[in-house]
Amino acid sequence: MKSKIKYTDESLGKLKVIDDFLPPPEDLIFKKENIKVTISLSKSSVDFFKKEAKKHHTSYQAMIRKLLDFYTAQHEKPLTKR
Repeated sequence: MKSKIKYTDESLGKLKVIDDFLPPPEDLIFKKENIKVTISLSKSSVDFFKKEAKKHHTSYQAMIRKLLDFYTAQHEKPLTKR
């Protein structure tokens, strides 16, 4: 049997308000428009993604798609002057 939690009326001490860091609900929709393509990948790359996907309980195709999305997002940003 679980023990009951006993609450007290003690001071919480100094509290600090933090900025809201959560995304708005519309940013939580992960479904994007996808287009099916045929691509040939090396066996070692596919084996790597399959192994990692199994460890993280996800699809290897989703991992590859996310990697490409990250790459695209990085290179779509305007270049800064060097």
